[in-house]
Amino acid sequence: QRRPPNDLMAWNSDATRMPFRMHSEYLRGLYLRNDLAEGRWKVDGHAVTVENVAQPWFVIGTESDHVAPWRSVYKIHLLANSEVTFVLTSGGHNAGIVSEPGHPRRHYRWATHAHDASYIAPEQWLEQANPEQGSWWPRWHDWLVAHGSGLVAPPRMGAADVPPLADAPGSYVLQH
Repeated sequence: QRRPPNDLMAWNSDATRMPFRMHSEYLRGLYLRNDLAEGRWKVDGHAVTVENVAQPWFVIGTESDHVAPWRSVYKIHLLANSEVTFVLTSGGHNAGIVSEPGHPRRHYRWATHAHDASYIAPEQWLEQANPEQGSWWPRWHDWLVAHGSGLVAPPRMGAADVPPLADAPGSYVLQH
């Protein structure tokens, strides 16, 4: 008899809720051709570059990610023109990200690299960033609080001629 899937496996088996064309362009452009890193990714006909994002970055890699190896993710330091907080967490592509507080055997490392600081190679970063036990989520929460502007009321949904279909998060989350 099969055991019911745990939360992570249920989340992992959920279908991608993107239109086919959007999903295909996203995978081809960002993964196969690396268009964002190369300055070829376009939004409304204009190239978007990592370098031109003038906001602090919170970037995460996982120790055993088979899709985005952490040293590849770490290259954000070579592209971003602003502060980068980089987190390296235990686990792989799924379990490293879905790493809720209280989960046993989780650990992570983190460091913030100032906008004008010299580049540190991944191996040197690994030696300098001390491991911490537990989930990286509280660290992310602290970063969001420090870099955010506080809570704001959500915008009013719908309009006179276009009423909302349902309260958030919508009915699609109930579809099987």
